[in-house]
Amino acid sequence: MRRIVYPADLQAVTTSSVREPAADAFSHWFRVAVRAHAAELATAALLLVMAANLLSVIAQKSITIDETSAIPSGCYYLTVGAFDLNSEHPPLPKILAALPLLFLDVERPPLDQVPGDNYSQRTVMAAERFWTANRAHFQQIFFWARVPVVLTTIMLGVLIFIYAQRLFDSRAAVLAVALYSLEPNVLAHGRIIKDLYVALAYLFFFLAVHVYCSTPRLRNALLLGVATGLAPALKFSMVIVVPIFLITGSVLLVLAKRRGQGRPRLFLQLAAAAATALIVINASYLFQHQALVPADTGELIRTVPPATPVLAIVHWLSPVLPPYFIFGNLTTLAHEAGDHHVFLFGMYSTKGWWYYFPAAFAVKTTLPFLLLTLLAIGWAVRETIQGKWIFLMLLVPVAIYMLVAMTTSVNIGIRHFLPTFPFLFIMGGALLDRLLGRQYRRPALTASAALAVVAILIGWMTVAAIRAYPDYIPYMNELAWGRPHWQLLSDSNVEWGDDTEALAQYLAARGERNVRAAFLGGSVLLPLYGVEYVDLLAPPGTSLPETRYVALGASFLNGTSVPGWSEGSGRETKDQQRNYFAAYRNRQPEAVFGQTIYLYRVK
Repeated sequence: MRRIVYPADLQAVTTSSVREPAADAFSHWFRVAVRAHAAELATAALLLVMAANLLSVIAQKSITIDETSAIPSGCYYLTVGAFDLNSEHPPLPKILAALPLLFLDVERPPLDQVPGDNYSQRTVMAAERFWTANRAHFQQIFFWARVPVVLTTIMLGVLIFIYAQRLFDSRAAVLAVALYSLEPNVLAHGRIIKDLYVALAYLFFFLAVHVYCSTPRLRNALLLGVATGLAPALKFSMVIVVPIFLITGSVLLVLAKRRGQGRPRLFLQLAAAAATALIVINASYLFQHQALVPADTGELIRTVPPATPVLAIVHWLSPVLPPYFIFGNLTTLAHEAGDHHVFLFGMYSTKGWWYYFPAAFAVKTTLPFLLLTLLAIGWAVRETIQGKWIFLMLLVPVAIYMLVAMTTSVNIGIRHFLPTFPFLFIMGGALLDRLLGRQYRRPALTASAALAVVAILIGWMTVAAIRAYPDYIPYMNELAWGRPHWQLLSDSNVEWGDDTEALAQYLAARGERNVRAAFLGGSVLLPLYGVEYVDLLAPPGTSLPETRYVALGASFLNGTSVPGWSEGSGRETKDQQRNYFAAYRNRQPEAVFGQTIYLYRVK
C-alpha cells in the first residue's frame, strides 16, 4: 500500500534533511579547527591548570618577607609617587601588584610621619603602619596583589610557546610549556611579586633581538626598544641587556652593506629603539623624576666605592632617567659586590662560590629536568658546531647570564637564576621533539621507546610537582632525600615566611598568643594572625618573656640568617653566630610547617 505523505510529515523530513548536513558541516569544521590548533589548545590547557595551581597555593600560603614591603610600596607609588620607598628594587612589579588594590578599601597611612635615616628604615616603618591599618582585610590584599603575578607567569608560558615555535615547531613548543608548567621552582615563584617578572623580561628581550635581526624594520625596532627598557624596569641587574643591545646594533651596522641594508636607515631605527627604551623606563616611574632625599644621597656616598663620582652621575643622568632609577642601579652594583652571609652544602662564606648556582640547580630542580638540561645543552652545542646557528639564540643568553651569576656574591636563592630557565625549557622541548621525530631503522620499536622516554620524563615531573604541592619554595629533588633542607642551602631556597599562617593556626588552636621566634617575615606577618612575635634575635642582655614554644626558620637553624649585633652590645664571632641555634638542630620539633618553619616545645 502506498503511504500518503501529509504536509506535516513533509516538513519534518525537509527539516531533518537540512539539519543533518548542517550538523555534519559544523562537526567537520570543529574537527579541522581542533587539529589545526591542537598545539595552542594543549598549551592553553597546560597553562590553565598551572594558573589554577598557583591560585590555590596563594589561598593557602602567606606572602613572603619581601612582599611585606613590596605591596605597601606599590600602593604609595600609585597614590603619592613616593619612589623613595623600597628603592633598592624597581617600582614596576610593585605597581602591577598594587593595581587591583585600587578597587579595594585599602588604607594608606600618611608618609610624612614615617621616621627613618635611610630608604630601608623608611620602607620597614611604612610597611608596618600599612599592615596595621589594613589588618581587618589583609588576606584579601594578599590574594589580589598576587593575581597580576599569576597572569605574568601565564604570559611567560605563552612567550615560551611563541619562541619555541618560531625556532623549532609546535610540538617542541608544547613540550617546552609542559616542562615549564611542572617545574617546582617556577611554581614556587610564579605567585611571588619578584623574580618571574625578570625571567619574562630576559626571554622577551632575546625574542625581540631575534625578531629585529631577522627583519630590521621600524616596527621590530620599537619592539626591541620596549624589551630593552622593560628588562631594567623590572630588575636593576637586568641593565646587562643594554650592552647586549649596543653590541647587537653595532654588529648590524657593520654588516649592513653585506646584508643589503642601508646604514642610515638602521641607525635611525636603533635610535628609535633607544628612545623607546628610555620612555619605558620613565613610564615605570609614572614619568616622575622625584629628587633623592638627603638621607639617600648620603647612603650612595657611603655604599658606592669612593672613586665613583655618584653625585655627578645622578646629576648628569637625571634629565633623562628618574633619579631613583639611577640610585637603584648604583646601590645594586654596590650590594652585589659586597659581603653576604651565604651557605652551601655545610660551607659558610661571605663572598660566595662561582659554582653556587650550578650546585643549587642540581638539587633544586627535578631530576628529569636536570638530566634533560644537561643532555639538551650538550646536544645544542653539538648542533651549533655543525653549523646550526639557531641554537646560539638559546645558548648565548644562558651563557651570558651564567657568567654574570657566577661572579656575584649574592648566593641566596635559585630564584636569581630563573632567567635562564625559559631557554632551558625550550632546549629541552626541542630535544624531546627531536627524539619523537627522529627516523629510526626499526620504526615501530624505537618510536615506541622514544614515546616511553618522553612519557616517563613528563610523568616523573608531574609526580614531583604533585608531591611538592603546595610547598614549592623549599623543594629539593631526590639527591637531597634523607637530609633536612637547611643542611644544604639557605635563605629563600628553604624559607621565605609564607608558612606563617599555618604556624599561627597551630598556635591558636592550642591557645597560644605569643611565641619566641626567628624566621623570615615573622615579625610583620605573625601579629596579623593574632600571635605576638617575640624576637629571639634581640641583642644580648635583652629580657625575653617565657613562651611555651620556639619557632625557627630553616635558614636560621643553619646560622646563615643570624646577624651580628652592634659593637656596643658585644659583637658575636662568626662561629658563635653560625651556632647560635645549634642546640635545636638535633632536637625533634613538635611540628614542621611547609618544611620551612620548625616549632619546638620548650615548656
